Amino acid sequence: MKVHRQAQIRKLLEQQQRATVAELSAMLNVSEATIRRDLDELDGSWLQRTRGGAVIRQASTAELPVIQRMPREAEIKRRIGQRAAQMVNPGETIFISSGTTALEVARHLPVEIPLTVITNSLPVINELTGRKNISLVVIGGMLRPDELSMVGHPAEQMLDEFRADKTFMGMRAIDPHLGFTNDYLPEILTDRKILHISSQVIVVADHTKFGRICSVFVAPVTAAHVIVTDDRVAPSMITELEQMGVQMIMV
Repeated sequence: MKVHRQAQIRKLLEQQQRATVAELSAMLNVSEATIRRDLDELDGSWLQRTRGGAVIRQASTAELPVIQRMPREAEIKRRIGQRAAQMVNPGETIFISSGTTALEVARHLPVEIPLTVITNSLPVINELTGRKNISLVVIGGMLRPDELSMVGHPAEQMLDEFRADKTFMGMRAIDPHLGFTNDYLPEILTDRKILHISSQVIVVADHTKFGRICSVFVAPVTAAHVIVTDDRVAPSMITELEQMGVQMIMV
């Protein structure tokens, strides 16, 4: 009975990615205590326990270098970047992080308005160099070759000196309960600094980043005020994030 029940739990989670104890109890017609014991027993294998339920583990594979990622979901990333760039107002100071989707924000910044842009991304620097209306501030540090970004202690010290109106930031993996996670340890503290230099954090990420889990916790999802993504994210996850107070914009 237990083996069969746990197989049913797996099937349900594979279908909808996450479920609460109450939902599983009702679906399988067993007590919530029984479901909790099952989830506790299965925790760490193919599922991850969360407060009040569980999610199916979708561990992220190693991320390709930024140059190789650019063609992937290119049109979706373009739409996300274009929509996020519309949130910028004349005269603001903004931070743009590394990553292919964040780069699309830089590419779609309005050409006619004056801005100050802070970045640790070499592709963003290359994109904005020569734009007469943009004052470009470059964060130095240890070069992460695959990402073409500056990270580490020198970058973190420089970030302490700046404040921005808005931060546009890509994310490696997003889960409502397990937060923003990453798999490159030297970048974690840099990412945490980036999240705290502005009054509004806007995460830009396509649907492939949702429901995934990397090995190192960066911050809770509530560290973002807005997430701009595409319409292929599961509606249940959109609802869950909105209930947590995160504004969701789909393109």
